[in-house]
Amino acid sequence: MSAESYLNHPTFGMLYLVAPAGEGRDVYATLYAQRMFFLVTLQPRGAEFEVIPYLDARHYAETHLIRCKRNPSLDIELWQKLFHQTFI
Repeated sequence: MSAESYLNHPTFGMLYLVAPAGEGRDVYATLYAQRMFFLVTLQPRGAEFEVIPYLDARHYAETHLIRCKRNPSLDIELWQKLFHQTFI
């Protein structure tokens, strides 16, 4: 799985994948104003976007990194780099 994934939001434009959130949901951030985060649920007829606070998005990303460390993944370095670029 590649860590790079993008969606187009109808109002805020291009979003990039920050971390999987489980239960068929992912955390995305706006590409240009990188302080707006969305919990996105992909559905057969489109996507559902829910705005979430910065700390919630960071929590989802940290939880994903912990899961990656427990179950070694080839993409752990990509996810760590993405985490640092987004939150640090």
